[in-house]
Amino acid sequence: MGNKRIVIGLAVGIVVIGVLVFGFLGLTRNVGKTERAITTEDAQASLTDMVEKINPQTAPPVKASVEYTDEVQAAAEELPELSDDTITVEPTTTSYAEIWASPEKAGPGTDGWMREMADEFNKSGAQVNGQQVSIQLRSISSGLAVDYIATGKEMPAGYSPSNMQFVKLLSARGSKSDVIRERMVGNVAGIVLKKAAHKTIVDKYGSVDLKAITEAVANGELTMGYTDPFTSSTGLNFLVSCLLRYDHNNPLSETAVEGFKKFQANVPFVALTTVQMRDAAEHDKLDGFVLEWQLFQSDASLQADYEFTPFGYRHDNPLVACKDADEQDRAILEAFAQYCEENGTNLATKYGFNDKDDYVCELPELDGETLLKAQDLYKKNKDNDRPVMAVFVADVSGSMIGDPLAELQDSLINSMRYINDGNYVGLVSYSDDVTINVPIAEFDLNQQSLFKGAVEGLKAAGQTATYDGIIVAADMLQKASADMPGAKTMIFLLSDGDSNSGYVDLADMQNVIGGLRIPVYTIGYNANIDALQQISSVNEAASIDATTDDVTYQLKKLFNANM
Repeated sequence: MGNKRIVIGLAVGIVVIGVLVFGFLGLTRNVGKTERAITTEDAQASLTDMVEKINPQTAPPVKASVEYTDEVQAAAEELPELSDDTITVEPTTTSYAEIWASPEKAGPGTDGWMREMADEFNKSGAQVNGQQVSIQLRSISSGLAVDYIATGKEMPAGYSPSNMQFVKLLSARGSKSDVIRERMVGNVAGIVLKKAAHKTIVDKYGSVDLKAITEAVANGELTMGYTDPFTSSTGLNFLVSCLLRYDHNNPLSETAVEGFKKFQANVPFVALTTVQMRDAAEHDKLDGFVLEWQLFQSDASLQADYEFTPFGYRHDNPLVACKDADEQDRAILEAFAQYCEENGTNLATKYGFNDKDDYVCELPELDGETLLKAQDLYKKNKDNDRPVMAVFVADVSGSMIGDPLAELQDSLINSMRYINDGNYVGLVSYSDDVTINVPIAEFDLNQQSLFKGAVEGLKAAGQTATYDGIIVAADMLQKASADMPGAKTMIFLLSDGDSNSGYVDLADMQNVIGGLRIPVYTIGYNANIDALQQISSVNEAASIDATTDDVTYQLKKLFNANM
């Protein structure tokens, strides 16, 4: 019996030792590796296996001549037609003035101060030169309005952006306007920080201001986002405020640029819209982001979780008369401005305006030419001299036959010119199978010719292996970035959103793309937009519905922000 107990004891001991040894090995196997590194390794292993199963083919190269178009004419042609959906107040008389106003005052609910004032004005029986007059109001983003007006494609009588910077941009682009009011309602831009992040900055830097926030971001202590300075008043305000923070006298100096690069190196992405940025914050991808006070104070959940810090130039919502406005238009605009002054104060306060009048901007005034150069500086320096590497993934399944494929081809060819020099581009197409049409290479004239030739030659047929196309594109990026480890990688998926061949489970693609941190920007043609949005949301990229927005213009916005 004693010997039996000894044997059992030895056996148990061996098992325990084995468990401890293998447990130790399991625990130490990943010592020194971050959670992200382990995830990335797993994603890379899965990617390799999946690409082997997909077995993509490579198409023979085809070149096409690259034409250089008139930039002003092209800019006008690519703008989408104005939809009646943008009209938030209809005129009630034959003599009326049309005003384009930024969405935070021409939209619904608490974003409808100017909309409600225009409604009241139209009911008031106001007269100008013996005629009863009224207002037609459109809700339109500041940057998009500038593009319409500057190109002459559409021209309102009046324009009311969030701040004077886009009025100055108009002048620099050759469309001078006359100020009716420098301020219709008061507002300020700010950075909203999660309360824990706000406390951390106070503890380290003593206070929270633009200097402390940009320094914390540059040091990797804070993750924040901002909106596209080409389209957003708040985004442009933040860009020039950031540049001036590094050189108060010259936002275009080498000192300003180098400071901006250090800050930008730790900015995960620049959002096309405030909604995209808010979504990233809700998913805990951001500690803070830019927002106007009026929007912040009207959102109870934001106030509960975040602190607001004003920055930069005031957003006092000017009203200007555009260059083609005649004397009657100008008189109507003046009458409307006066009516708002006399009757709109209480409503403005109710909706969150005129609440930060004690905030004074201490930055120098900048002219429109400087603002244009700041936008150009941003596009050239936003990636900190890191090459951008992108693969376009084109759906050529049977459901794309006809107009969808033609629109895809036109939009890709017409938007090529907005890709920065020095970036790297490839092209993949898919139906039942996946084809590498253009391997990744620098987007010089030769690569542009190959890219255009391949796009022009796309033919639609077969089923839809969307996830296979994304997986092959990710593999191309991983292999190409091995030679350029600092490259910024991204995928642009152009599709109707279906997936009925190859890998059809979103989780298969999601785990790989999520682990590799490759954003997938989606552009839908007659598409299942929900499916495309799910793909883009994996790494907080934007999704565009090409059936409601002109896709060439939207791709231009994407490339300005990302390429």
